[in-house]
Amino acid sequence: MKHLTAAILKPFVITLAQFALASLTISSQALAAPCAGPGAPTDTQTKCVTGVQIPGNPLRSFDISWVNPERAEYYLADRSNAGIDIIDTHHLTFKRTIGGFVGIKLTASGGVNNNLSGPDGVTSHGRWLYAGDGNSTLKVIDLDAPNGSAIKETIPTGGVTRVDEMALTTDGDLLLAANNAEDPPFATLFRANGDNSFSSVSVLLRVTISPAIVPPGFGLSIEQPAWDPVTERFYISVPVIANNPTGCNFGQLSGPITCDGGLLVVDPATLTSPTAVLGAFDPTTNAGVVPLNRCGPNGATVGVHGNLLLGCTPQNNPSDVVTEVINATTKHFALVANITGSDEVWYNSGDRRYYTASSRACGLAAGCPTGGAVLGVIDGTSVLIEAVPQSSNSHSVAADSRRNLIFVPQAAPAAIVGSGGDTTPVGQEICGSTNGCVAVYFHQIDSDRREDHERGRDHNDRR
Repeated sequence: MKHLTAAILKPFVITLAQFALASLTISSQALAAPCAGPGAPTDTQTKCVTGVQIPGNPLRSFDISWVNPERAEYYLADRSNAGIDIIDTHHLTFKRTIGGFVGIKLTASGGVNNNLSGPDGVTSHGRWLYAGDGNSTLKVIDLDAPNGSAIKETIPTGGVTRVDEMALTTDGDLLLAANNAEDPPFATLFRANGDNSFSSVSVLLRVTISPAIVPPGFGLSIEQPAWDPVTERFYISVPVIANNPTGCNFGQLSGPITCDGGLLVVDPATLTSPTAVLGAFDPTTNAGVVPLNRCGPNGATVGVHGNLLLGCTPQNNPSDVVTEVINATTKHFALVANITGSDEVWYNSGDRRYYTASSRACGLAAGCPTGGAVLGVIDGTSVLIEAVPQSSNSHSVAADSRRNLIFVPQAAPAAIVGSGGDTTPVGQEICGSTNGCVAVYFHQIDSDRREDHERGRDHNDRR
């Protein structure tokens, strides 16, 4: 069942046999031309299938993406069209855009102001989708409702900049969302909808980090959280923390940043006050900020055996040019060489691989921190398998574990959209258009490994 075939018809039809159901045919109206160019190499394990076109404005700016495999839906925070784009991951067709967000806000020089634009972070559980907006609000969306009435609640978090990346507990009852661009940054813990048929989301409390670790006034931030069901903790990437190592520059000195980042461990069961301030890591409570080695992370995702992959990037510390995997229980870690510069990262339980949206990889001539964008592929043992070129600024990735498909948004060419657009030919060749698209990749699992992967995927999905 798990194999991929393609046939060239008039003009193009691709037949995809996948995990759960029989083969299906995808019409040329839903797809771009066949993937081509450096982003569609023939010698990689991860194969480019197609680029799904997004109607409306060309993709200049987008942020986090998410997949709900049970609903067979992919969600993209599309600032260019001021909404959440939804793709059917079973048929690989665009379904709709749920609008109502602030869209792109520009800087004085005409670039995209990420701190004020939206949508930004996005995650989902069942029928409920949660998305952050550029005006410091959380929008609660009922995916079973039509576009005009899909947004059921808009909840302020008390800041003036975007609600960014977020994570849900396995049951969907608690949501943690980061206001990364506030100074000092903070996260908001919400009571979420779980499996309810009605929306009643509410703010529970605010989470901040001790000023001794994240000093205010220097533009420091917090980034992508992830929920680990084994330790029952949220784990949040902190790009730069003070005194890691001692005497390092977190912005208080001239010159490049030399401080590494941290991993904030949050136990929601112990947070009772309206504002919880967490300090240095306490191993007895498994909470607080863990200093990291050679990693200033943006992304975070939980993989097999409670291992978290962190999207380290030289954008935060120019000397941090690896990727880190750290165990949620022991805090032992491994460094993955030759891949860096990641924003969003994703663990796909369908093939037990991590995928990194590495927009600041160091493999091209520009070097770190701007040397090219790739889709990084890392196996469950922390070995880099391959890196597939992507459009510049390609910093978002999500995977459908039931269909083993990986989704990577591609920016439209800079010649079309200006700053923030693709400055290479890679995205246009993947998409077959100058509008940008969502590239779809597929990793075929060998038949003798399929049953083992199915058991692992089902276990992870149940958690």
